Amino acid sequence: MRRVRYEAAGGPLFVEEAAVPEPGSGELLVRCEAVGVTLPVVRKVAEAAEPVPLGGEVAGTVVAGEGVSRFRTGDRVTGLCFGHGYADFALLREAMASPVPDHATCVDAVALLRSGLVALGVLDAAGPVRGQAVLVTAAASGVGQLAVRLARVRGARRVVGAVSDPAKAGFVRSLGADDCVRYGDERWGEPYDCVLDAVGGDLLAPALAALAPHGRLVAYSSGGGTVRAYDLLVGAKSVIGFQMALIARGRPELYERWRRELWRLFSDGTLKPAVHGEFALEDAAKAHEAIAARTNLGKVVLRP
Repeated sequence: MRRVRYEAAGGPLFVEEAAVPEPGSGELLVRCEAVGVTLPVVRKVAEAAEPVPLGGEVAGTVVAGEGVSRFRTGDRVTGLCFGHGYADFALLREAMASPVPDHATCVDAVALLRSGLVALGVLDAAGPVRGQAVLVTAAASGVGQLAVRLARVRGARRVVGAVSDPAKAGFVRSLGADDCVRYGDERWGEPYDCVLDAVGGDLLAPALAALAPHGRLVAYSSGGGTVRAYDLLVGAKSVIGFQMALIARGRPELYERWRRELWRLFSDGTLKPAVHGEFALEDAAKAHEAIAARTNLGKVVLRP
């Protein structure tokens, strides 16, 4: 089979021939039909001291399993792969796998499910947003685009997207946002009751400043950053951290409820994820470049 790998920090990515992996206990062997490319994986390639397997969201057809009970050969599944996911075949722990409905494609699955679970999670972490003003950073990303749509579904009075490039404004408004602002703008409009931040780093300070008194900043970025306690005190503001892995491990019932909600919204046409592009395995480097340069409008997907 083909597999994408790299040998040193920063790449380059290349395709190699490798043996098809054999599932261990509790694992499914999946023929990959779609693989979601994420910012954390792109950052690992650029920053990790040692090469790591290129894992992430995969969707495809089960071809084998070992010690599994929920899925059979021929079932379509999606889930998070912690090993080599940029490949023709990948191993997926049964506990991390979810069925792909008949009315959805595997591209739909990787564009909707993991990113949608994060988007729903940060909205739940923020608390009720009905009647409130919500700002979503990285609004054109795989998660951000769904957070914009879901904030509207949850009844937000005003939804604004923040992006790195003003050329993305039309796309963000097409998602249902009332307005779009740029990170470098001096002001981001009216104060917000809630900011959902996927960027972190230097953007944390302006994101916090954009909050109204008693506002909430939900931070779910892998980009780091710090905030000053004084900036929280003067406006009685809150910063809430969110990590999907903790939910998946510690609250599986909530994870499952979010999953059902996402597919219901997809099925009735309320929620449709945007896909920036579909890349062959041989073009994995181009897929990473789209995310690293922040030019993507929606989810970036590999098609083995």
